[in-house]
Amino acid sequence: MKLFNHKQNFFKRVFFLISVLTASVSFAQNIRVHDPVVIKQNDTFYLYCTGEGITCYSSKDLKDWKREPSVFSEKPVWADSVVPDFKNHIWAPDISFHNDTYYLYYSVSAFGKNTSAIGVATNKTLNPNEKGYKWVDQGIVLQSVPNRDMWNAIDPNLVFDENNTPWLSFGSFWNGLKLVKLNPDLLSIAQPEEWYTIAKRKRSFELADTNAGDGALEAPFIFKKRGYYYLFLSWDLCCRGEKSTYKVVVGRSKNVMGPYIDKEGKPLNEGGGTLLIQGNENWYGAGHNSAYTFDGKDYIFFHAYDAKDKGISKLRVSEIIWDDEFWPIIKDNVLNKI
Repeated sequence: MKLFNHKQNFFKRVFFLISVLTASVSFAQNIRVHDPVVIKQNDTFYLYCTGEGITCYSSKDLKDWKREPSVFSEKPVWADSVVPDFKNHIWAPDISFHNDTYYLYYSVSAFGKNTSAIGVATNKTLNPNEKGYKWVDQGIVLQSVPNRDMWNAIDPNLVFDENNTPWLSFGSFWNGLKLVKLNPDLLSIAQPEEWYTIAKRKRSFELADTNAGDGALEAPFIFKKRGYYYLFLSWDLCCRGEKSTYKVVVGRSKNVMGPYIDKEGKPLNEGGGTLLIQGNENWYGAGHNSAYTFDGKDYIFFHAYDAKDKGISKLRVSEIIWDDEFWPIIKDNVLNKI
């Protein structure tokens, strides 16, 4: 009997460990993220997303993710000058590699207001274990101010045109998504300033300038492919759990400045946008995507609100394929999976 009890307890411990390991793998594949962007350094993918100090994960296979140190252990020194008593909850980063340096753009903002600024930090490596790993904040790139600006300085995305000129797209609500030319140092706006409205939805005229408005769009991401610039963006409402209505639409242009046109020929700066991703009974609103080519395949990353887990936002990853007219298609509808 003692031997039987010993064996029984042993197998209980084994099954417990298996269940813990299985649960940890499942959690790793369904990490809580908001506004994910991804880059690959050597054999490792690094994901950055909204969170305290900018949340970071790493992965070898885009499936199992390991938590890494946040970018900022303390809030940027300038943050309180934009948002008083800022809590270091930094939004919507964007990661790029240029001239042997990683550039991480990020958003400091007050929710629902265009009291906002986009900053940028630089690093020589993304691996916290490598010599030289250190994020250096380079300060504010651009700032929006209520009652002065009808745009919102959040959700940055860096893109280089065919002449290797850098441009920063950004924006949320108000009078739409903007594109501005940067200096070659990627740290400041080029002079004379060049600004473009690349996407816009109708806004009620009678609303105050300080009101975000009802033209719900944000999160631009420009992806170059086959001579086109594809502009992905998110429509409708995020951050509301089961009431989230986020969805991803897309248009394209031969010119980085636009105009971007949807599949039906409607300009995105006139309310156009071809639907690519939307929520369902498994996942509420889905959006704020990024897109990349890794190892010869195109991928889209976004967050969606899990209907089976209190509407918590989690990472979704899918391969992109292209139709006969070179419009993007989601290869595997990951929103049909739990």
